[in-house]
Amino acid sequence: MPRRPPARPSPAGWTRAELSALRPLRTPGRIQDFVDALAYRAEDDPGSPRRVLLERRANCYDGALFAAAALRRLGHRPLLVDLQAVRDDDHVLAVFRERGGWGAVAKSNFAGLRFREPIFRDVRELAASYFEDYFNLRGEKTLRNFSVPFDLSRLDALEWTFRDEHLREIAGRLDGSRHHRLLTPAQERALRRVDARSLRSGMVGTDMAGVHAGP
Repeated sequence: MPRRPPARPSPAGWTRAELSALRPLRTPGRIQDFVDALAYRAEDDPGSPRRVLLERRANCYDGALFAAAALRRLGHRPLLVDLQAVRDDDHVLAVFRERGGWGAVAKSNFAGLRFREPIFRDVRELAASYFEDYFNLRGEKTLRNFSVPFDLSRLDALEWTFRDEHLREIAGRLDGSRHHRLLTPAQERALRRVDARSLRSGMVGTDMAGVHAGP
């Protein structure tokens, strides 16, 4: 039997098979549904959007990279927002604007840290919407800072959509980008812990292998 020729990449770099898998993702909501269906990648080994599509696994970082690439196909800029936490893992969002509002697509191990409808007036307001659902296993509300939107198109030379080699470098640049505080010191001191019911509901479907195990 003759060998089949390798799949040809599209002008944008995607193969025909990949484009076929991406074609149904015609709205941010459908991208979120796809990201939600991915298995959670618990190990610290980020994958490019191409690898995510192949393996059907992602954590919050490579899930956000995939969502940014998929949003780009819909005409959105590939933008990430980094949420920084204390005594907890950071979280990464792929953000977009529609009809004047900001929204987000996100892969998360916690139920409340995923999709946001594009109804928020600015990125701070969008980031603040994650605050109550952003907690660690001790019930501490841990979200503290948010970044300005980080445009991945500036790093297209690193081929982040299709290759893994530079993803840690990109993560470092995102972490080092300009961030803003979400809370004042007085607000931080006055925070109460998450109640048991909210803690349980926020962890429906959580993969414990991927949960922050810090102090």
